[in-house]
Amino acid sequence: MSQWPIAELIPHAGDMILIDQVLRFGDEDIETQLTVRDGNLFSQADGSLPAWVGIELMAQSVAAYAGCQARLHGEPVELGFLLGTRNYQCTVERFPAGAVLHIHASRSLQDDNGMGVFECHLRGPDIEASARLNVFRPPQVASYLQEAFQGSPS
Repeated sequence: MSQWPIAELIPHAGDMILIDQVLRFGDEDIETQLTVRDGNLFSQADGSLPAWVGIELMAQSVAAYAGCQARLHGEPVELGFLLGTRNYQCTVERFPAGAVLHIHASRSLQDDNGMGVFECHLRGPDIEASARLNVFRPPQVASYLQEAFQGSPS
C-alpha cells in the first residue's frame, strides 16, 4: 500500500478523483483499487459507472504511478496528459455499484521527452477490461503549458 494519500499522488481535485487507493507500486507498474459508489461524478441512476469510465480509471492509475515515482524521488507531482487509448475492451457495459475494481498499469515504454505507453488491466467481479494508454508528461510542464496557451488563438 502507498504511504501517500491518493489526493497527493494525482493532480485531480475533489470529485474528479475516482481511485480510492494505491495497493502497490514498483519501478515499472502500479496496482490501484476503487469501490464503485453511488454519487460518483459519472454515476448512473442505479449507482453504476458506465464502462467507458474504465479508461479514466486506468489513466488515473498511470497518474498515481507517476505521482508515486515523483514522491519516492522527492520531486513534485506534475500534470500529465492522456494522448490516446488503443484497443479498449471491456466485458461489461457498466461497473455495478458496490463492485471492487482492481487496476494494474505496467509501463512498457518511456522516453526522455515524456512520452510513455502503459498496458492496463481492470478486473472486478465478472469484469475484465484492458487497454494500452499513450501518455505524455513534458519535462518542464509549467513552461510547456505557458507556451501552449500563448501560442493558441484567442
